[in-house]
Amino acid sequence: MLILLSNDDGIHSEGLISLKEIFAKHHDVFVVAPEKERTCISHAVTIHKPLRIKHLSDNTYCTNGTPADCIYLALNKILPKKPDVIISGINKGPNMGQDVHYSGTVAAAKEGAFMGIFSIAVSIAARENFYFKDAAMVVFKLLELFKNDLEKILKDVFLNINIPNLPFDEIKGFLVTRLGKRVYNDIITERVDPRGNKYYWIGGNGDTYEKIDGSDFIAVENGFVSVTPLSLDLTNNYYIDKLKKILRRYL
Repeated sequence: MLILLSNDDGIHSEGLISLKEIFAKHHDVFVVAPEKERTCISHAVTIHKPLRIKHLSDNTYCTNGTPADCIYLALNKILPKKPDVIISGINKGPNMGQDVHYSGTVAAAKEGAFMGIFSIAVSIAARENFYFKDAAMVVFKLLELFKNDLEKILKDVFLNINIPNLPFDEIKGFLVTRLGKRVYNDIITERVDPRGNKYYWIGGNGDTYEKIDGSDFIAVENGFVSVTPLSLDLTNNYYIDKLKKILRRYL
């Protein structure tokens, strides 16, 4: 298979390198990733400045763009043909619950899904001392399970994978999950610069979450890899008829 790798942690991230090492032994692999970390940039695309592509070695490239830019450039300018699979990650830290709306890792996979390509976003549920090589083995095993059914599995959908930070042999297996709900403390840190001007840091502690059965949080907490299918269609179909009834009164 032809596999495209990307991420939001940057071209030198250990998680990305771990994926390349294991997949390049068995598949044709291209890497197109940001030249520096672009964490939490979501699905931003660059339209107000030029994008540049740097060829680093073999099939490895970096760009000055966002994760979504990297996928777009890879598919339309760099790769010789359409890849069979796009894998974004392995992200340093989990992307569960509402995280998926902020994540550049998830956005790269979403961009691939926009193009009709089987795409996976992969994150490891830790903040330090990462088991990246073990997580890469998990991703390899997952793709082996899917490889004969890629065309059957997904349409307008991509997968969000979160892996416990454990040695490979201690991971209990895979669970298909729903997005959970993270509880954010919404802390804003206010400081003063040397000139007396206030400035702010956002991104408060969000390590707590609601205990929702079947969620990605619960799966990872219990030592399982969470596999969450995410839809490109954000329509809330449940409310369509309800809204029609409300608006009909005013037409």
